[in-house]
Amino acid sequence: MPKLIRLYIVNVAIGFAISAVFVAALVWLDVAGLQRLILGAPMGWVAALMLVMFNGVVFAGVQFAIAVMRMADTDDTPSGGTRARLPLVPVRVAATSRIRSDNRPDSRR
Repeated sequence: MPKLIRLYIVNVAIGFAISAVFVAALVWLDVAGLQRLILGAPMGWVAALMLVMFNGVVFAGVQFAIAVMRMADTDDTPSGGTRARLPLVPVRVAATSRIRSDNRPDSRR
């Protein structure tokens, strides 16, 4: 199996495992009354399955993105430029306004 496919499958499995733990914690801690809704309804298992699936998609994507970003090579080249500070020189800028004779701003189109 190619390394990239194996990396993807492993990280998706990790993401869905995190999702299952997350949904179990939501139900156990009764966040927003989810425990009563899921355990009290006859089709509550469908809601729990949907929570696991939708959160699993998000967590799997984040897990895979983190894994891909960690694969980057470290940049050992020196960063930044010279540390010499240039003197700050004030510059005069003329502020002009265009006001018509009847004290209304000029409307240019």
